Amino acid sequence: MRRSQDRRPFRPPDWAPPPPHRHLDYRDHHYHNQHQYQPQHQRYRPAQPSPPPPQLAVFILRTGPDYSAPTATEVEALVGGLPSPSPSPASFSVNSSGRVAARLVFRSLPDAAAAARELWAHRLEGHHLLTVELRDPALAAHASPLIASLFAAHASRLLDSDLSALSAARSAELAASIKAVKGRLGSPNRFRDFDQLNLEMKTLQAEKELVDAKIAEYQAAMRSIRRAMLREADDDEEGVDVFGAVQGVEVDFARVHKIMLRECRRLKEGLPIYAYRRRILNHIFTNQVMILIGETGSGKSTQLVQFLADSGLAAGSSIVCTQPRKIAAISLAHRVDEESNGCYGDNSVMSYSTLLNSQGFGSKIIFTTDSCLLHHCMSDKGLDDISYIVVDEAHERSLNTDLLLAMIKNKLLDRLDLRLIIMSATADADRLTEYFYGCQTFHVIGRSFPVEIKYVPGISAEASLNTLPSISSVACATASYVTDVVRMVSFIHRNEEEGAILAFLTSQLEVEWSCESFRDPNAVVLPMHGKLSHAEQSLVFKSYPGKRKIIFCTNIAETSLTIKDVKYVVDCGLAKECRFIPSSGLNILKVNWISKSSANQRAGRAGRTGAGKCYRLYSESDFSMMEVHQEPEIRKVHLGTAVLRILALGVGDVQNFEFVDAPDPEAINMAVNNLEQLGAIECKYNGFELTDIGRHLVKLGIEPRLGKIMLDCFSSGLKKEGVVLAAVMANSSSIFCRVGTNEEKYKADRLKVPFCHPDGDLFTSLAVYKKWEDGRENKNVWCWQNSINAKTLRRCQETISELENCLKHELNIIIPSYWRWNPEEPTLHDASLKRIILSSLRGNLAMFSGHEKFGYQVISADQPVQLHPSCSLFIYDSKPEWVVFAEILSVPNQYLVCVTAVDHDALCTVHPMSLIKELEMNKLQRKVITGIGNKSLRRFCGKSGQNLHKVVSLLREGCRDDRITVDIDFSGNEVLLYAKQHDMEKVFCIVNDALELEAKLLRNECDERRPSCSVLALFGSGAEIKHLELGKRYLSVEILHQNPWDIDEKELIRLVDDHVPSIATFYIFGSFQATSDEMKWGKFTFLKPENAEDAISKLNGIEFHGSLLKVVPVCSYKNPGLPFPAVRAKVSWPRKPSRGHALVTCASGEAEFVVKDCFALGVGGRYVNCEVSKKYENCVFVTGVPLHVTEPELYHAFRGTTTRTILDIRLLRGPSTAGPSVSECEEALMREISQFMPNKNFPGQNFRVQVFNPEDRDSMMRASITFDGSLHREAATALDHLQGSVLPCCLPWQIIQCQHVFHSTVSCPTRIYNVISQAVGSLLESFRSQKERVMLVNLGSTEQRRSF
Repeated sequence: MRRSQDRRPFRPPDWAPPPPHRHLDYRDHHYHNQHQYQPQHQRYRPAQPSPPPPQLAVFILRTGPDYSAPTATEVEALVGGLPSPSPSPASFSVNSSGRVAARLVFRSLPDAAAAARELWAHRLEGHHLLTVELRDPALAAHASPLIASLFAAHASRLLDSDLSALSAARSAELAASIKAVKGRLGSPNRFRDFDQLNLEMKTLQAEKELVDAKIAEYQAAMRSIRRAMLREADDDEEGVDVFGAVQGVEVDFARVHKIMLRECRRLKEGLPIYAYRRRILNHIFTNQVMILIGETGSGKSTQLVQFLADSGLAAGSSIVCTQPRKIAAISLAHRVDEESNGCYGDNSVMSYSTLLNSQGFGSKIIFTTDSCLLHHCMSDKGLDDISYIVVDEAHERSLNTDLLLAMIKNKLLDRLDLRLIIMSATADADRLTEYFYGCQTFHVIGRSFPVEIKYVPGISAEASLNTLPSISSVACATASYVTDVVRMVSFIHRNEEEGAILAFLTSQLEVEWSCESFRDPNAVVLPMHGKLSHAEQSLVFKSYPGKRKIIFCTNIAETSLTIKDVKYVVDCGLAKECRFIPSSGLNILKVNWISKSSANQRAGRAGRTGAGKCYRLYSESDFSMMEVHQEPEIRKVHLGTAVLRILALGVGDVQNFEFVDAPDPEAINMAVNNLEQLGAIECKYNGFELTDIGRHLVKLGIEPRLGKIMLDCFSSGLKKEGVVLAAVMANSSSIFCRVGTNEEKYKADRLKVPFCHPDGDLFTSLAVYKKWEDGRENKNVWCWQNSINAKTLRRCQETISELENCLKHELNIIIPSYWRWNPEEPTLHDASLKRIILSSLRGNLAMFSGHEKFGYQVISADQPVQLHPSCSLFIYDSKPEWVVFAEILSVPNQYLVCVTAVDHDALCTVHPMSLIKELEMNKLQRKVITGIGNKSLRRFCGKSGQNLHKVVSLLREGCRDDRITVDIDFSGNEVLLYAKQHDMEKVFCIVNDALELEAKLLRNECDERRPSCSVLALFGSGAEIKHLELGKRYLSVEILHQNPWDIDEKELIRLVDDHVPSIATFYIFGSFQATSDEMKWGKFTFLKPENAEDAISKLNGIEFHGSLLKVVPVCSYKNPGLPFPAVRAKVSWPRKPSRGHALVTCASGEAEFVVKDCFALGVGGRYVNCEVSKKYENCVFVTGVPLHVTEPELYHAFRGTTTRTILDIRLLRGPSTAGPSVSECEEALMREISQFMPNKNFPGQNFRVQVFNPEDRDSMMRASITFDGSLHREAATALDHLQGSVLPCCLPWQIIQCQHVFHSTVSCPTRIYNVISQAVGSLLESFRSQKERVMLVNLGSTEQRRSF
């Protein structure tokens, strides 16, 4: 299409000049054609009675949905108030209701025309909005020129109206401001002031240009209306006529008046795109493709389609605007219909959210989803009835948007009259321009009010300044960022001024949990996500006087919707997306960071109607690391649906399809393979074609796997079950409610039990929907009583209704209302449904690994994944050998969701039996070793399971299988072995040998006692005396090694036992025990002195773990060293400075509760921020810890705040600093302690200090102090002085921590212990509460031993 060469305004194709006007007398045409004019004959006739005068009626019509206004009295007043020069009607009647408000009858044609003109004049003056209708053609022809001239005069008056003058005054005001700023720029200024003034002048100039452009558009519009009324042309106007559609033979004056009113509103509201109207229309007229980049608030989504419809460029065809979401299409259609009410006629603005092929486009302006338009194009209809396509929100780059753009690109080559406009606020225009052969890009400046951005990465500290009663009692079992969003909303609600709050979350469940958690009598809390019904979604657009509107939403409200009154936005910075991994063929659902463009769009929601604030719950550095634009969906999702639609468009070679951004070829091949497995496509002539199943799937327009389930169910006679199964599978994640307090969650879990089906989640969902559908009067109450999401079930019902309607029109399949499957009675239908589900989800097959720790082995990914905790199979404590699943959820641990058990016999229908057997060979087998004593089991495990861990590590390394597991059942005295079948014998032998060694050591174990200084006795079991040494010989030896802490104790015991038999007992010193020699590992006691002497002679000098062993005797008859039992203490101080971060290890599943309890935790004089660690399981990540705070202080702070179990606390420290040497630290410690000793000049006689050399990985300096036992009071005073102090040679943050090491033994007969045991236990508990001590109670020969 080319621009007109004569530079005259463009006219629509159906425009033609008006016919010559002919004035008619009333005798030419009687009212309702009841009488015709008869010419008189020449011959005389008797006089005939004169005909009755004509009756010319003027009808006054009401408008509106119910035709109730104005009342009959008001209409009578209007008719009676006509000016006196106007003729009075011969008669008139007024109706109190109905569309016809009044009927005025005149006997003269000029009188009726004059009355009609006066009524229109009253309407133009704003006295009423009634429509004047002239049904008589002669009257209409006579009155039209009069009314048209009236409208032309009114348009001329509007050019100089108060509204136009107000805009002109604003332009003059801006011009004066610009002149003033220019004057200030001409005078001397500081450099900083010059920049500010220059920026101010540019802003004022841009605003003035915008105001002037709006005035020019308004004047051009009124001139266009005036020309249309006077039917004249203006050679001064160039390009497209903004109201070319008004031109025509017949003029609808009511429509013209509505257009004039709307034009006045446009000038008053001042949307930025209004200033660019003629430039945009001319650009569209001269270019087949245009990219329109309009900033948030520019009005592009609602105004452009109206501009096109007003100009008449579309002629008799439709203007289609696509949206990525159904709610956006519906709400925009409703908004445009309200704005253009009366401008286009009835049903001229429509929305098609579920378009079937049997439906056509019968409206002028159509809002639909890109999926619906693509579905329409895949039918035989094509785009013949469409002349303009507007693809809105192109920045989202959804799968359907990219396919639609590719399809339209091919259509543009065949239809030169077809126009494409791509609109977005943040789209990558360069990429789209390149794709459409360098098409033009048009930019529209938005009307965004200033938005203050606040980065709040740690909300807990800020929110803790306010009480949060709405969420304090709620235990959140969801991600920490969800509670942060709720806290921030509460903070804004209590501290900020009026204005709606829009809070962004990532999923429907999070939105609904937040709505349930936040309760405030002064707020209306509403959800907003894509799975709500239109009626539920429309609630967010309403006003609630006296209450603040708070909306928790997903990214649906990012760009697709404009909600008025939003002044505050809370942005978590995250969005949940499902990403397809081609290498594994799995869909992974996880939460990711949004892009910068999305973050800016979210912030822009707060600046649509006024200045606002955006609270970003992440740091500015996080924002800087975000991607600029989000990745196209076609590169993230499974391409099964895309491949089907491409083939439906007639493209056989999918790999060479002209994508906007081509996906991974491996993803395309994976989609093609999956569709071949489903039987939807087949390879023919070096390309692919749709099969009958594929064509059916295209017509259904749903995900191929769901469609295949439906079709297979139809073949098995389960029509009702197939449709319901597809619907509940698409909504399975939100059928059950599990929100609120812990008690409410436990109650929800109990209520779920009766619905759970032994075959898995899909069968459970089927059972729930069947019971919900079975004739319940109040379904909402039933859902509430059973903790079921009523919204989800209603959404399933809507989906089922849509599918049934589609099946009826597309495939001629009628879905019955009855069920054949019964969840309460096992039948052959269960096996049929499992077989059908397996056939459709064959790529998502998983096998039970053999151990609960490893869950299920996903076959395609070859990785272990656990079942989701909500899985129905847990209710039956069932671990089916084989299951299929819908997708993998990653939050952050990975889980299989929507799991269904499948029969082993059915596996051969989807996979070769040889593959199944090969997979089963890798399954862990189970073997049980029984008959082992409890003490032997405990010795086999070792302290804190260290021995068991070493054995398992040895087994895994030897068998090259990290899944090998050894479990201990103390209650049944059993050892459970898990290994592959061909490794089980080796695993059994190694574990059994270790158990026999422990049994042997236990049989030979003795207790060493010294009745007197010269007598040493060894007591075996039953107090049997194994050896009595009266001489000065030794039974024990100490083992020294260069790296004692790296020694494997089991290997060392085997080494000693191989060289020297008759080991009585052994003792490991451990890292907690203060020793004078850091090389000491422990000691062995033998049954005879000869064995101890052999150990020294045979073991000394043997190389073990890279160093030589040193064995020395322990002469217990000697008493070297201090004269009294020593008082020992461990001393430590930081070697590396704290980073202000800490990692708190909690009991399994309690990390989120600890974060909840400690959200306002104060440590060291300031608040710290707690959040669930994303890297470490069952851990809490703490930030903001003061540098001087130590681990014990942090531990006591947490223990005093939460009742949850805290297992460990570790401060994260930076690199070590250059500090004093070991000798300098020893001297400093001795100086600090000496001042409390009686002999200050010879401190070595009272105490000893040893500072250990640190390794590079050590974060603490450690030392041991041993005092003379007779100076226990002085020792206590010295240690109290050291506690919390800093050595003079150290830095201020290197605070000393002291730990007393006390060992005490109490012995008594068993009969006495039985009497005092309760009192002793209470006493020990009191000791524990005062200081953490370890006490050992020894009960001798006929006595008992108990450790504390």
